[in-house]
Amino acid sequence: MIAFGAKVAAARAVGVASRASGKGGGTTLPGRVLLRLEPEALGRLGARLGRGTTIVSATNGKTTTTAMIAAALAAEGRDPVHNRAGSNMAWGVATALLAQKGDEGLFEVDEAWLSQVADELDPSLLVLGNLFRDQLDRYGEMETLAEGWAAMVDSHAGSTRLVLNADDPAIADLGRDGEGGVRAGVVYFGIEDNAQALPELQHAFDAIHCRRCGHPYEYERAFVGHLGHYSCSNCGAQRPRPEVAATRVELLGMSGSRVTLRTPQGPMLIDLPLPGLYNVYNALAAVAAALELQLAPQRISTALAGMRAAFGRVETIEIGRTDLSILLIKNPAGANEVLRTLMLEAGEGGLELWIALNDRTADGRDVSWVWDADFELLAGAVRRAVCSGTRAAELAVRLKYAGWPVEAIEIVPEVEGSLDRALAGSPAKVFALPTYTALLELRRLLAARGQAKEFWQ
Repeated sequence: MIAFGAKVAAARAVGVASRASGKGGGTTLPGRVLLRLEPEALGRLGARLGRGTTIVSATNGKTTTTAMIAAALAAEGRDPVHNRAGSNMAWGVATALLAQKGDEGLFEVDEAWLSQVADELDPSLLVLGNLFRDQLDRYGEMETLAEGWAAMVDSHAGSTRLVLNADDPAIADLGRDGEGGVRAGVVYFGIEDNAQALPELQHAFDAIHCRRCGHPYEYERAFVGHLGHYSCSNCGAQRPRPEVAATRVELLGMSGSRVTLRTPQGPMLIDLPLPGLYNVYNALAAVAAALELQLAPQRISTALAGMRAAFGRVETIEIGRTDLSILLIKNPAGANEVLRTLMLEAGEGGLELWIALNDRTADGRDVSWVWDADFELLAGAVRRAVCSGTRAAELAVRLKYAGWPVEAIEIVPEVEGSLDRALAGSPAKVFALPTYTALLELRRLLAARGQAKEFWQ
């Protein structure tokens, strides 16, 4: 029988070889090898984290939220074991545990892998942001995920503290005990600036039913998709009052937002350099988690003010005389928030866009979600849109039916050719909206041209 230490050494050697070959970043393969050699490796390595482990999961925003928490920890001089490269399935977490040393863990975890990873690592803090419809061919309906998460939370009751989004009914309900009261060790976050509410429910709104009685929730207001203020008229269940709340939000387009917060430690003001109301939610989750991790409020606000966009999440790259701003889209709710942000950027000349829709496994084979995204928001605000990716033609049809002028829509399926077309004429700014694998292709192309670092570096 091979000793556990020898298995760890072998997996680490695989990572070194992978990086040296130049064919990979060593972000997944070492973990895959280790878990093949030792299926219980996560638990064994995680047991060494004496200060505990924080796990973050959500459909949208888990990478950014985790990066925010990491920045706040760094401001306190704490350097957690963290899957910084964004590989968020079990093998990505295993790779991080192999490659780094430290006495506390911070991991973003894929929604479908959350229960397994949490059971093995037994986190001291669990941060859950939202559940939206996403890749139905892979995840199934979000109610199925919610039920799995509920069972996992029940199994960790008493040992794991929870930071939960009060504005997502499926997430907020995880903090309730069997009698409908709030469990011990639960902190809620949410938005309480009614000025940021949508004028009407979006087409991508996910109707949520009360898990206690099955009656549909009624909404007083909604902010992002089904995130908002709700109640059940049948049994009386309602949105819990959040301890960490955004009481005033000023959205400043692509430059970010200014947010006033109410917290148990007193008011906070955050100048957030990341745009959109969805990033306000990410910041709220990060602040609530950081406070639970005993970080000083001033350190937290300073860390968030210095945030840089996570990989593909509103990062801007200079290419010649053009700023290429990259905004990942992967489901209706997330895409709608990107479109909502771009509305604030539309000048007299109109927006220049590069939009790439792929249907590979990591994107989800079913791309019908683009019909639930409100591309109509930008009708009349677009000067040119270059459609790329494996489903470029279908995307162009969607944009046509959204009211975008046909003469503004171009179809160039190949990433390289389409990017060059979007940059032709050196417009001052181009907004790139790729799905996940298209984002990887874009970054590799830019890295090969010397215009950006590879994402794993």
